[in-house]
Amino acid sequence: MGEGYETFEHEADMGIRGSGETLEEAFENGARAMFSIMLDLVGVEPEEKVEISCSAPDRETLFVEWLNELLTQASLREMVFSDFKIESLEKDSLRGYAYGERLDKKKHRLKVEVKAATYSMLKVYKNEKYVAQCVVDV
Repeated sequence: MGEGYETFEHEADMGIRGSGETLEEAFENGARAMFSIMLDLVGVEPEEKVEISCSAPDRETLFVEWLNELLTQASLREMVFSDFKIESLEKDSLRGYAYGERLDKKKHRLKVEVKAATYSMLKVYKNEKYVAQCVVDV
């Protein structure tokens, strides 16, 4: 695992996995993994900051809600995100930020569209590091 995130093959879809020293970092890196499927993150400038809030009954579901809210905000605002910061992560809610810029098909190297984060292979756990993973529908 390179920069704290990775993707993995899963039948017709793609798996994503984020890891970190904290649960927040694992969720942030999970978001990076998801957006890395969609485009080359290196070409995205963190020009705009978008607040992201969500809630769920448990931390596994919260991870999926976080990812899906990021996809929703990116779509509604016609933006791409490359950096993520979770400010508060409770048992059933989180508040954080996504950083990115307006989608520019000439500038951004687009890859595959991610339609949604799913509950397939969903796990949030701690070994040496915190890990958050699921499969995304492409």
